[in-house]
Amino acid sequence: MSTTSLPTGWQGTAATPKTAEPVGWRNAAVIEPTVQVGALRPVPASPAATALTEPASAPRETDVSRETVTDTGAVSRETSAAETAADDLPLVDETPRTSPLADELADQARRRAQLSAGKVVPPAQPRVLTISNQKGGVGKTTTTVNIAAALAQFGLKVLVIDIDPQGNASTALGIPHHAEVPSVYDVVVEDDELAGVLQECPDIPGLWCAPATIDLAGAELELVSLVARESRLKRAIDQYQREPGAAGRFDFILIDCPPSLGLLTVNAFVAAEEVFIPIQCEYYALEGLSQLLKNIELIRAHLNPRLHVSTILLTMYDARTRLSAQVADEVRAHFADQVLKASIPRSVRISEAPSHGQTVLTYDPSSSGALSYSEAAKELAAQGTKIDE
Repeated sequence: MSTTSLPTGWQGTAATPKTAEPVGWRNAAVIEPTVQVGALRPVPASPAATALTEPASAPRETDVSRETVTDTGAVSRETSAAETAADDLPLVDETPRTSPLADELADQARRRAQLSAGKVVPPAQPRVLTISNQKGGVGKTTTTVNIAAALAQFGLKVLVIDIDPQGNASTALGIPHHAEVPSVYDVVVEDDELAGVLQECPDIPGLWCAPATIDLAGAELELVSLVARESRLKRAIDQYQREPGAAGRFDFILIDCPPSLGLLTVNAFVAAEEVFIPIQCEYYALEGLSQLLKNIELIRAHLNPRLHVSTILLTMYDARTRLSAQVADEVRAHFADQVLKASIPRSVRISEAPSHGQTVLTYDPSSSGALSYSEAAKELAAQGTKIDE
């Protein structure tokens, strides 16, 4: 085989390969490649071929070594700079943070522990409170039944007198109050004894109710012609307390009033010594409060000099709004001694409970509304019985 028959880019050799293997492979020891064909590289088959490649590779290894040393030094310098910069950074507080839900649960657990810590002591004398606010929708009935339920759960004997013709307090306590049921109407208008109309709440032992029926809607007109029309309820309560019936002497008597200043409300003011005012955390509630205080002063001057405002409870408090906070601050600034520390939040559970004939304390005892009313009741029970002469 002549040199002219070799592939292009190869130089001639002194001998022809004796095998059929392609030129440039095992017999490439006698061939000096000048151009690489495709991706194939000739494989050296002898020490001579290896010696030919060593001079070219040696400088390359030396260059790589120098580059390696240089890169290592650069990396070391960069690492030192990064460490120095990290040392200059401020320390980060790595204390684990809790979620809002966890904070709320922890707060409720703390409040429940405080509720169970102390014992509620019955008052030396029965306390008669009128829950009143001539503005409607502020939570009078809701406050009456839930405060009464909480006091009864603390072991006290409580009576709720419902003189609102709507009878919502009777409904919330699970007491029937249809037209045939003996009610407060028979006591105020017909002079019946209070013991004859009392019914015990089926869910809470120690809690009794004098229900209201639709007949009370006409009681305002019928009372006009009666003797001592303003003090008929007071006389019935005093007689019952002197002659205890099946329920015995009550520790608290709460009177739920209609949202007006008629003769029924006047009877409640004359029968009580304390006024319990629920205030919704809105602007209109402040206007209604000022009018109510004027009416209380009139009752004090002419009918019941012992009447005084002992308790104010903030209801429907929404911590997300600035208005609720402003109203609360305004009320606390003017009535620092009367406003309870506890406030009642807006709660769906509180609104749902009456539809099941229950208070929120039996409907959902673990709710925020039940906890808040229990705190308010305990605070109310701890108040003194100071009466302004």
